[in-house]
Amino acid sequence: MPDQTPFPRSSERFLLQGAAGGIEVATTWPEAPLRAGIGIVCHPHPLYGGTMDNKVVTTLERVYSEFGFPTLRFNFRGVGRSGGAHDHGQGEGDDLAELVAWMRREIPGHGLWLAGFSFGSFVSARMAASLRPARLISVAPPVDKWPFHEFAEPGCPWLVVQGDDDDVAPADATARFVASRHPAPTLIRMPGTGHFFHGKLGELRRLLHEALEPSLPAVTA
Repeated sequence: MPDQTPFPRSSERFLLQGAAGGIEVATTWPEAPLRAGIGIVCHPHPLYGGTMDNKVVTTLERVYSEFGFPTLRFNFRGVGRSGGAHDHGQGEGDDLAELVAWMRREIPGHGLWLAGFSFGSFVSARMAASLRPARLISVAPPVDKWPFHEFAEPGCPWLVVQGDDDDVAPADATARFVASRHPAPTLIRMPGTGHFFHGKLGELRRLLHEALEPSLPAVTA
């Protein structure tokens, strides 16, 4: 488990202790009425410049906060102030599990809404079955580069968002993957949209609101 640091009731950046050293995290506490959910977002590939400050990651965080969720994003091993070195999803998944356990201890009774972008969608989908999220959101999952097909079903509703002009995670490969799953995730395709959603972040935010708001958990007392 990470250390005994309490979850802040404000937006903060700090280190938690993990298996490979410090894990740099950024947390938010929502201004909207608090709902019975917690949101965690995993960032894109660290060897290609991915960090927790990626704009798709912070868009997902913003959506969660607008829903009324306490949120957490974090830097994978070897990124920013996080210790350790890139571990091809294995150690990154272990760190995610520790952070989920920390958030559940600090904010008990709130369902986990787990999201990832690109490589982060690989880490989050790989860990979903063991972490038992209430929702899984995968943005631009590189299903032709990582073994998504080997993962157990997450056991929760799964939303996939994919740009049609993505040259990193091709849209056709994502569509085939979605069709192969039972039950199939819900797929949202965004025309004219590349891998990093340049010029499309506002639309991404709107579509996430439309897709997810009908299933939001209750406002807490």
